[in-house]
Amino acid sequence: MNGTSSALTRPLYRLYEKHLLRSLDRGRLPRHIGVIHDGHRRFARLAGLPDYASSYRAGMDKFVEFLGWCRELEVPALTCWLLSQENLARPAAELDPYYDVLIDLFDRLGEAAGPDLRVGVVGSLHLLPDRLREAAEGLAAGSSRGGRRLTIALAYGGRQEIVDAVRDLVGKLAADGLQSEELAGAIDAAAIASHLYTADLPDPDLVIRTSGESRLSGFLLWQAAYAEYSFVDVHWPGFRRVDFLRALRDFTRRERRFGR
Repeated sequence: MNGTSSALTRPLYRLYEKHLLRSLDRGRLPRHIGVIHDGHRRFARLAGLPDYASSYRAGMDKFVEFLGWCRELEVPALTCWLLSQENLARPAAELDPYYDVLIDLFDRLGEAAGPDLRVGVVGSLHLLPDRLREAAEGLAAGSSRGGRRLTIALAYGGRQEIVDAVRDLVGKLAADGLQSEELAGAIDAAAIASHLYTADLPDPDLVIRTSGESRLSGFLLWQAAYAEYSFVDVHWPGFRRVDFLRALRDFTRRERRFGR
């Protein structure tokens, strides 16, 4: 889109955003939103950017903007998947620039999060380079204890989360003195859920994935069993407020059955 067409369409998008905002049933908005921020590399190729780092920076700028949209709508909880375990197998030439961008993002969030936002980081953090792990843990440790929640998933895999939860549960039961023949009877869905990374959060109501991919790739496998899904065609750096509002509008119009 050239500068002239962008200047012409921008006011139209603002009008459409206002229309979408008016049409939202605020009482039916999701309390917890999960986001898979996909499409940075494809965005770079389509936009003709000189390298992936440019797209990563655009994506993290969008991430900060997205947090503002959620604050305006008073969304209580967000869980955002910024790096999967599978991503760690990519070449260092792709990963190192992304690590740098994430560290910059965490510095920005530490300065701009505000007193109402509590930040947590989940995943297999021990797999991360020390500099990234320390930046993530520093962000979480320095955030407020506010009521709004932002959970950042790094080196995260949904299957690994369930494995870790079961291990923690079995370890606790053994420490409590249960014998091997008693363990099976003490393991149920509620017990496992209490040991998940997000045990102190409600299950997500809505999961958004960008870039047109219609799959979860292991994101919040347990917690999102009854979530609603929105698969958005645009790549994450190009995700617009109007795309977000459309996803919310569609969510508020759905009849949630929770498997019934």
